[in-house]
Amino acid sequence: MGGNLSRRNQNLYCTYHKDKGHTTEQCRVLKEHLEQLVKAGYLKEFVVDPINQDVGQGDWPQGNPLPPPLGVIEKLKFTREPIAFNDDDLEGTIQPHDDVLVVITWINGFIVKRVLIDQGSGAEVMYPDLFMGFGLKNEDLTKYDTPLVGFNGRMVILEGQISLLVNMEGKEVTMTFIVVTSFSPYMAILGRPWIHAMGTVPSILHVKVKFRTEQGITIVRGNQQVARQYLVAAINREIKQKEPVKDVPLYQL
Repeated sequence: MGGNLSRRNQNLYCTYHKDKGHTTEQCRVLKEHLEQLVKAGYLKEFVVDPINQDVGQGDWPQGNPLPPPLGVIEKLKFTREPIAFNDDDLEGTIQPHDDVLVVITWINGFIVKRVLIDQGSGAEVMYPDLFMGFGLKNEDLTKYDTPLVGFNGRMVILEGQISLLVNMEGKEVTMTFIVVTSFSPYMAILGRPWIHAMGTVPSILHVKVKFRTEQGITIVRGNQQVARQYLVAAINREIKQKEPVKDVPLYQL
């Protein structure tokens, strides 16, 4: 693939070129290669009769005055296992539950625990402990002007944004994280932009994340115990913050 690497879309991956910049379905070079193979008489099992929808040039009906069209391919009809969940995926989980989906993943080359997968979040979020743990400084951030509002209705203080590599089981995407100055029981949140970029299908009920790689469907399991542990810690912190301050004699101050 030619062109300026920095101008390519790093969230799109072509398995034909094994490089980033566009998807396999969008690959012009691959399409031209397939056309050449069809014209050479290969890939007959994938060629589609647009009239009768019969697969294979050899199956063209007798008496048809028109020759089979070359290069008419219906997405190659590669058989791919669908990403789905069933009762087998419930094995090893505590049911019933209302736990969130918390996983471990690689961010910026580091293993990061307590990463929340949140389909309700329209952005990737990073909290101060993780930001400083990476050895990053405010000078590494770029400005982020869009305000954020927490579940309590309060405005959230934003430090800025930064693009970092997220690697889950060998599949990588570069995501932009918003650094938020507030308490959270989690180190980071991966929201809809990451879910869509990865082609991930999360299931909170099954406490799992599934996505496709070149090796097939990869499954990442969440940790219910960790999710419950840090939820309790967050609730206890909220309770303590709401406790009234008792009057203290001045000499004790």
